Amino acid sequence: MKEFRSSPGFIQVKRRPGVVTAPSASNWDALPAVAAAGLSVLAILVGAQLREKALEVLGGGAFNAFILSKLTELEKPYKPYPLLTNRHVETIFAAFFRSLPSLTYRRECLRMADGGTVALDWPQPEIQDPKAVLILLPGLTGGSDDTYVQHLTRRASKQGWQVVVFNSRGCADSPVTTPQFYSASFTEDLRQVVKHTAFLFPSKRVYAAGWSLGANILVRYLGQEAERCPLSGAVSLCNPFDLVVADEDFHIGFNNVYDKSLANGLRKIFAKHAHLFEDIGGDYNIHLVANATTVRDFDDGLTKVSFGYKTVDEYYFASSSSRSIKDVKVPLLCIQALTDPIAPERGIPRADIEANPNCLLVVTPYGGHLGWISGDEAPFGCPWTDPLIMQYLDALEEVGLDHPDFRKAQEQDGDVELAGFSSRRATEKPGLME
Repeated sequence: MKEFRSSPGFIQVKRRPGVVTAPSASNWDALPAVAAAGLSVLAILVGAQLREKALEVLGGGAFNAFILSKLTELEKPYKPYPLLTNRHVETIFAAFFRSLPSLTYRRECLRMADGGTVALDWPQPEIQDPKAVLILLPGLTGGSDDTYVQHLTRRASKQGWQVVVFNSRGCADSPVTTPQFYSASFTEDLRQVVKHTAFLFPSKRVYAAGWSLGANILVRYLGQEAERCPLSGAVSLCNPFDLVVADEDFHIGFNNVYDKSLANGLRKIFAKHAHLFEDIGGDYNIHLVANATTVRDFDDGLTKVSFGYKTVDEYYFASSSSRSIKDVKVPLLCIQALTDPIAPERGIPRADIEANPNCLLVVTPYGGHLGWISGDEAPFGCPWTDPLIMQYLDALEEVGLDHPDFRKAQEQDGDVELAGFSSRRATEKPGLME
């Protein structure tokens, strides 16, 4: 049975006083010149016209029908914020002007079996008796400093969830202790983080949510684990799904701005740890990596070699999470934006999502990439997605409490060892896709 619900119309936008602060004009100085010019022109072009469009909600099965009845956020129509309806305007505005909660974290570094290190950031103060545990996976080069991560962290914490942000190797100043970073194909670090988190909270269910590349890694992990997956549910946001399609669009028109910005972020991470790659030999092209102007350059010189692929296209095809949807056996909410310039709408595996009774898809008519500037806190507050994410996770947890046999993470620590603790203050500065 297919459940489909669309919500035409607009949300009444209200801005809560004291929640967010307007950016200063100096923030514009951080924009690349081409991005600033493009943003100004696009804002003028889309100015006063807001076209009414519907949410797309797609999913099958009795379980999704039950969960949909709990998601009252989807009964509200989606209204983009005035002047911020263009995909690039929304993406850039969110990257530079979204408010920063400025959280404090306790950092826990884990040493993996291969000698690599990841950093888990636990927001302070920690919840003494949490409702459940939520692991967050940021996007490419992202981490616990990012505004969209901090907003969901704050909301989930206020609602009684213990949150932990999984910073991949090299991200958010996570240590790099071997000549290997992470990739869209690599799920072993997440596998160990899930086991470790479940070990720390043996009486609680564990869930996960990921954005962009983090979402791709998460969905691949869910498919690989299938019936064995220890998570009780997951949320995927602005997932590129088909990396071959995403790469094709990445080199078209204004998307080159994002490509160069992400490549710049990757180069910065590499530069901090370039000494690990000295005289590495093999098929690595370290000169190309150090001077990469596109993400594809970086993947060609380093990523494909590190993870055993012959070509970048082979790496993108094999790493696409669209190939994993059919194998997902736990509840999964996928939230995409029709206007996402980095996760193209044509890459969404609609047929496989509809055929899998565990999967639910929501596509918003606007949103850009990591944008979703709509809802009560627009334009500077949390994304439109945050209340929906928590409503979905609370619904899953309610089902779990009603049914003791509902999936709960395995209580084993996995192949990790504690490498150290520290305290850190989030230090994110406005920037595009970093």
